[in-house]
Amino acid sequence: MSDAFDPSDPAAWRSRGRTPEHAAAIAAAWQTFPDLPADAPLSDRMARGRERIAAMRSVNDAIAAESATRREVSNFAFTEDQVRRGRGNDRDIAILRGRESYALSWDLANRYADGWYAAHVGWPHRYPDGIPSVTPLADRHAAYDQGFSDGGGDRTDLFDAARRSLVADMRRDNLPRDPQIILAGRPAPSSYPKPSDHHRPARWSRRLLILGADVIAAEPAWDFLAITLARPGAEAATIVILTADGFVSPDAIGGQTTDAIMIDHQAATAQLSALLQNREYDDVLIALQGHDLDLIDTVAHILPLARTLERTRNSRLQQRTHLRTWLDRGFTGTTVAAQGHIRWGKAITALYGSLGEFTARHVGPAPGKGHLVRVETKNGLATGFATTDGTPLDPEIVVTSKAKLRGEIAATLRAFGGATRLMAAADRRAA
Repeated sequence: MSDAFDPSDPAAWRSRGRTPEHAAAIAAAWQTFPDLPADAPLSDRMARGRERIAAMRSVNDAIAAESATRREVSNFAFTEDQVRRGRGNDRDIAILRGRESYALSWDLANRYADGWYAAHVGWPHRYPDGIPSVTPLADRHAAYDQGFSDGGGDRTDLFDAARRSLVADMRRDNLPRDPQIILAGRPAPSSYPKPSDHHRPARWSRRLLILGADVIAAEPAWDFLAITLARPGAEAATIVILTADGFVSPDAIGGQTTDAIMIDHQAATAQLSALLQNREYDDVLIALQGHDLDLIDTVAHILPLARTLERTRNSRLQQRTHLRTWLDRGFTGTTVAAQGHIRWGKAITALYGSLGEFTARHVGPAPGKGHLVRVETKNGLATGFATTDGTPLDPEIVVTSKAKLRGEIAATLRAFGGATRLMAAADRRAA
């Protein structure tokens, strides 16, 4: 233990996430059985450690029980949310029924659902004993039997399995023989994939970004609106921000937050329609999470059906990375950028990407400072290329940080892919 950490002080354990009761119990064990001096016999020091462990066994058991309870609450809450959103299946509903009707734990509710589902679909009675569990086997079998009975199973009937199998087949036969596949007019934004560099670039004037007010922070490094507007040409994009008062433009954001959304979907539909103004878009990014994402799912029919539909997700750090990936694909009408999928790879520790005939490779530290990236073709270094206005392209670029390697390599490959090959002196003489 370091001098900064005193295990006999309850405050030290509270600072590490323990409850006041658990922190006091752990600190009391250290006070009663402190470490012996380093020059004490080894057997005595080992005995002291065993005494302390025995003294803390009750509090460790209480911590484990509390963690198990929290885990069960979280599992049931997730299942309830899935059913509420219409994403749950019959087995999820059976799990909740086992908890509500018989006050079963998470493990026993799952065994109840196993029995109910087996009876419902016409399967024979069979205990799923291969699932590891700390619950007694007799309790698991009793929960399975109860679910099997509630699902319509009767173990005393010799023809029970055949009867239930026939009923299940009849349920399937009652469905239309050739059901028509109905495609949704607009996919829900919650189903959009995360941004990637696989898609081709799009003009800023044909890009739509919908942000939540919670990602507009005072610190520039975490202000998604400031990160977006810092990109050249991004002011031409359509940016919409969801606040507590609904969808607004960046000019009207003020100091609003999204702590409590007080707008219904009819008002949100009118606001979003007015901001989009029936414009056409090639690239859409939704940077909303939680209840904000639920709200925009209800007005998904207003969103344009663009070539690329994406959304940010997971932690705030990953959301910022997804935003920057999406921003890297924007370009103005004055530049030429190659389209197509960049193929990424890694040789030992060197990152490289390929687009068409070009391969951009991280070759190591730059001679001065930074990291050197070299663009090559099958004939060697990619020399003799220029932009459409005649500006030569340097096949060796220096990247200041490893975190920017992927973005710089992608931008460089697209610049070379849209470049023009300059004629060498011998070629000009021959022409």
